[in-house]
This record gives sequence, structure tokens and C-alpha cells, in this order.
Amino acid sequence: MSIKIERLNDQFQKEISIILQTEIKNQDIHFVTITGCEITNDLSFCKVYFTVLDDQKKESTLEALKGAASFIRGQLSQRIEIRHTPELKFIYDESIEYGDKIEKIIKRINEDE
Repeated sequence: MSIKIERLNDQFQKEISIILQTEIKNQDIHFVTITGCEITNDLSFCKVYFTVLDDQKKESTLEALKGAASFIRGQLSQRIEIRHTPELKFIYDESIEYGDKIEKIIKRINEDE
């Protein structure tokens, strides 16, 4: 991955977080944490990974984010100087849940010994 793409990933993550906290009126979206962005090399798509505090709300949050994607993309095009702003695809980040699961397994193994 090029340095330019890595820099854009970081910039997109930061700006999307700011947009979600300050610009979006939907209450489902306010407690979202953007955990990462992956922009394709041709700058056509950006996978935006997110988590939520309440696991029961991940589906409704995903739908709310999909609904706000075009607005967020428009805001990004004004804030980041790039010829073509990539299309945003929101994906729930399961790595934190996976890490918690692994941690519990390790804890259980240590208790059994």
C-alpha cells in the first residue's frame, strides 16, 4: 500500500469521525466509533470499519450509516482535496469482539491450570 493511500485512510477516518459527531442529526449514529478506513488503490471505494457501544444497535446503526453515506461523502469532498471522493461502504468491525473472545478463552485456560 502506498504512503498516499495510508495517509488518505488516516485522514478519512479522522474526518468521518468528526462528521458523525458534529454534522449528523441521527441519534443512532452518535455513538459510533470509526476504527479504520481502507481505500482501494484506484480511489473508487473506501471500506469504513465501525463499532458501536450497544451490540443490539449494530444493524440499525449500519442502516443509518448507509443512509447517511452520500451526505458523508459530500462532506468529505469539501474537506479533503482529492480529485474523486471514493464511494463509502460501511462494515461492522468484528475484530474487537474477536479479541474479547480470544481473551476470554485464554483466561479460561489459565483458570483451568
